[in-house]
Amino acid sequence: MINIVWLILILGGFLAAVFTGKVEETTQAAFDSAKYAVELGFSLMGIYILWLGLMRVAQKSGLVKAFSARIAPILKMLFPDVPASSSAMGAMCMNIVANMLGLGNAATPLGINAMKELNKLNRDNTAPSDAMCLFLVINTASIQLIPTTVIALRSAAGSANPAEIVGTTLAATLCSALTGITASKILKRFY
Repeated sequence: MINIVWLILILGGFLAAVFTGKVEETTQAAFDSAKYAVELGFSLMGIYILWLGLMRVAQKSGLVKAFSARIAPILKMLFPDVPASSSAMGAMCMNIVANMLGLGNAATPLGINAMKELNKLNRDNTAPSDAMCLFLVINTASIQLIPTTVIALRSAAGSANPAEIVGTTLAATLCSALTGITASKILKRFY
Protein backbone atom coordinates (compact mmCIF):
# COMPACT_ATOMS: atom_id res chain seq x y z
CA MET A 1 0.00 0.00 0.00
CA ILE A 2 2.75 2.46 0.93
CA ASN A 3 4.47 1.75 -2.38
CA ILE A 4 1.33 2.88 -4.18
CA VAL A 5 1.29 6.10 -2.15
CA TRP A 6 4.94 6.79 -3.03
CA LEU A 7 4.29 6.03 -6.69
CA ILE A 8 1.34 8.45 -6.73
CA LEU A 9 3.44 11.17 -5.06
CA ILE A 10 6.34 10.75 -7.49
CA LEU A 11 4.12 10.63 -10.57
CA GLY A 12 2.11 13.59 -9.27
CA GLY A 13 5.29 15.62 -8.79
CA PHE A 14 6.55 14.68 -12.24
CA LEU A 15 3.23 15.58 -13.89
CA ALA A 16 3.12 18.90 -12.01
CA ALA A 17 6.64 19.65 -13.26
CA VAL A 18 5.66 18.81 -16.84
CA PHE A 19 2.49 20.91 -16.78
CA THR A 20 4.22 23.91 -15.19
CA GLY A 21 7.23 23.65 -17.48
CA LYS A 22 9.68 23.21 -14.60
CA VAL A 23 11.08 19.75 -15.34
CA GLU A 24 14.69 20.97 -15.25
CA GLU A 25 14.24 22.75 -11.91
CA THR A 26 12.44 19.73 -10.44
CA THR A 27 15.20 17.39 -11.59
CA GLN A 28 17.87 19.66 -10.11
CA ALA A 29 15.96 19.90 -6.83
CA ALA A 30 15.72 16.10 -6.70
CA PHE A 31 19.48 15.73 -7.20
CA ASP A 32 20.23 18.46 -4.63
CA SER A 33 17.94 16.77 -2.11
CA ALA A 34 19.55 13.39 -2.72
CA LYS A 35 22.99 14.92 -2.17
CA TYR A 36 21.81 16.58 1.05
CA ALA A 37 20.28 13.28 2.25
CA VAL A 38 23.62 11.50 1.83
CA GLU A 39 25.51 14.30 3.62
CA LEU A 40 22.97 14.29 6.44
CA GLY A 41 23.17 10.51 6.70
CA PHE A 42 26.95 10.57 7.09
CA SER A 43 26.87 13.36 9.66
CA LEU A 44 24.18 11.54 11.65
CA MET A 45 26.14 8.31 11.47
CA GLY A 46 29.00 9.81 13.45
CA ILE A 47 26.71 11.23 16.10
CA TYR A 48 24.80 7.95 16.41
CA ILE A 49 28.01 5.99 16.75
CA LEU A 50 29.10 8.29 19.57
CA TRP A 51 25.78 8.03 21.45
CA LEU A 52 25.40 4.31 20.92
CA GLY A 53 28.95 3.84 22.16
CA LEU A 54 28.22 5.88 25.27
CA MET A 55 25.03 3.94 25.88
CA ARG A 56 26.89 0.66 25.41
CA VAL A 57 29.33 1.80 28.11
CA ALA A 58 26.33 2.65 30.32
CA GLN A 59 24.92 -0.80 29.67
CA LYS A 60 28.21 -2.61 30.37
CA SER A 61 28.85 -0.56 33.52
CA GLY A 62 25.50 -1.58 34.98
CA LEU A 63 23.94 1.88 34.75
CA VAL A 64 21.06 0.60 32.63
CA LYS A 65 20.34 -2.21 35.11
CA ALA A 66 20.49 0.23 38.02
CA PHE A 67 18.07 2.49 36.17
CA SER A 68 15.79 -0.49 35.52
CA ALA A 69 15.81 -1.33 39.22
CA ARG A 70 14.68 2.24 39.97
CA ILE A 71 11.69 2.11 37.64
CA ALA A 72 10.66 -1.47 38.55
CA PRO A 73 8.47 -0.34 41.51
CA ILE A 74 6.62 2.09 39.25
CA LEU A 75 6.04 -0.64 36.68
CA LYS A 76 4.78 -3.02 39.39
CA MET A 77 2.22 -0.38 40.35
CA LEU A 78 1.19 0.26 36.72
CA PHE A 79 1.06 -3.42 35.78
CA PRO A 80 -0.45 -5.27 38.76
CA ASP A 81 -1.42 -8.26 36.57
CA VAL A 82 2.18 -8.87 35.48
CA PRO A 83 4.22 -10.87 38.00
CA ALA A 84 7.30 -8.94 39.16
CA SER A 85 9.54 -11.94 38.54
CA SER A 86 8.29 -12.54 34.97
CA SER A 87 10.49 -12.05 31.96
CA ALA A 88 7.82 -9.65 30.65
CA MET A 89 8.56 -7.21 33.49
CA GLY A 90 12.29 -7.38 32.80
CA ALA A 91 11.79 -6.83 29.07
CA MET A 92 9.47 -3.87 29.71
CA CYS A 93 12.01 -2.31 32.10
CA MET A 94 14.84 -2.66 29.60
CA ASN A 95 12.70 -1.24 26.77
CA ILE A 96 11.59 1.78 28.79
CA VAL A 97 15.12 2.51 29.97
CA ALA A 98 16.49 2.20 26.43
CA ASN A 99 13.81 4.64 25.22
CA MET A 100 14.53 7.06 28.07
CA LEU A 101 18.20 7.08 27.15
CA GLY A 102 17.42 7.82 23.51
CA LEU A 103 18.21 4.38 22.12
CA GLY A 104 15.09 4.05 19.99
CA ASN A 105 16.59 1.58 17.53
CA ALA A 106 18.02 -0.55 20.33
CA ALA A 107 14.73 -0.34 22.23
CA THR A 108 12.66 -1.78 19.38
CA PRO A 109 13.73 -5.44 19.78
CA LEU A 110 13.28 -5.10 23.54
CA GLY A 111 9.76 -3.76 23.02
CA ILE A 112 8.89 -6.60 20.65
CA ASN A 113 10.23 -9.10 23.17
CA ALA A 114 8.21 -7.45 25.95
CA MET A 115 5.03 -7.71 23.87
CA LYS A 116 5.71 -11.39 23.18
CA GLU A 117 6.23 -12.02 26.89
CA LEU A 118 3.08 -10.06 27.77
CA ASN A 119 1.17 -12.09 25.18
CA LYS A 120 2.25 -15.30 26.95
CA LEU A 121 0.51 -13.95 30.07
CA ASN A 122 -2.59 -12.97 28.07
CA ARG A 123 -5.58 -15.20 28.81
CA ASP A 124 -7.45 -14.16 25.65
CA ASN A 125 -5.22 -14.48 22.60
CA THR A 126 -7.86 -12.92 20.34
CA ALA A 127 -7.36 -9.45 21.83
CA PRO A 128 -4.50 -7.60 23.52
CA SER A 129 -4.48 -7.58 27.30
CA ASP A 130 -4.76 -4.41 29.38
CA ALA A 131 -1.05 -4.73 30.16
CA MET A 132 -0.20 -4.92 26.45
CA CYS A 133 -2.28 -1.82 25.68
CA LEU A 134 -0.76 0.15 28.56
CA PHE A 135 2.77 -0.89 27.59
CA LEU A 136 2.11 0.25 24.03
CA VAL A 137 0.95 3.63 25.33
CA ILE A 138 4.06 4.01 27.53
CA ASN A 139 6.33 2.87 24.72
CA THR A 140 4.72 5.27 22.26
CA ALA A 141 4.92 8.23 24.67
CA SER A 142 8.54 7.28 25.38
CA ILE A 143 9.76 9.59 28.13
CA GLN A 144 13.03 11.05 26.84
CA LEU A 145 15.84 11.93 29.22
CA ILE A 146 18.25 12.19 26.30
CA PRO A 147 16.52 12.86 22.94
CA THR A 148 19.44 11.48 20.95
CA THR A 149 17.83 11.63 17.52
CA VAL A 150 16.69 15.24 17.84
CA ILE A 151 20.06 16.30 19.25
CA ALA A 152 21.77 14.54 16.34
CA LEU A 153 19.52 16.21 13.76
CA ARG A 154 20.00 19.64 15.34
CA SER A 155 23.75 19.11 15.42
CA ALA A 156 23.82 18.01 11.79
CA ALA A 157 21.81 21.09 10.85
CA GLY A 158 24.44 23.32 12.47
CA SER A 159 22.63 24.28 15.67
CA ALA A 160 24.75 26.37 18.06
CA ASN A 161 23.34 24.44 21.04
CA PRO A 162 21.77 21.17 19.86
CA ALA A 163 21.08 19.89 23.39
CA GLU A 164 19.08 22.92 24.54
CA ILE A 165 15.86 21.01 23.87
CA VAL A 166 16.50 18.41 26.60
CA GLY A 167 14.37 20.13 29.25
CA THR A 168 11.41 20.87 27.02
CA THR A 169 11.54 17.40 25.50
CA LEU A 170 11.52 15.83 28.96
CA ALA A 171 8.53 17.99 30.00
CA ALA A 172 6.61 17.22 26.81
CA THR A 173 7.23 13.47 26.94
CA LEU A 174 6.35 13.33 30.65
CA CYS A 175 3.06 15.09 29.89
CA SER A 176 2.29 12.75 26.99
CA ALA A 177 3.13 9.67 29.06
CA LEU A 178 1.00 10.78 32.03
CA THR A 179 -1.88 11.66 29.71
CA GLY A 180 -1.63 8.32 27.92
CA ILE A 181 -1.45 6.32 31.15
CA THR A 182 -4.40 8.22 32.61
CA ALA A 183 -6.48 7.73 29.46
CA SER A 184 -5.59 4.05 29.36
CA LYS A 185 -6.61 3.53 32.98
CA ILE A 186 -9.88 5.44 32.51
CA LEU A 187 -10.83 3.78 29.21
CA LYS A 188 -10.03 0.34 30.63
CA ARG A 189 -13.12 0.66 32.82
CA PHE A 190 -15.45 1.02 29.84
CA TYR A 191 -14.88 -2.35 28.20
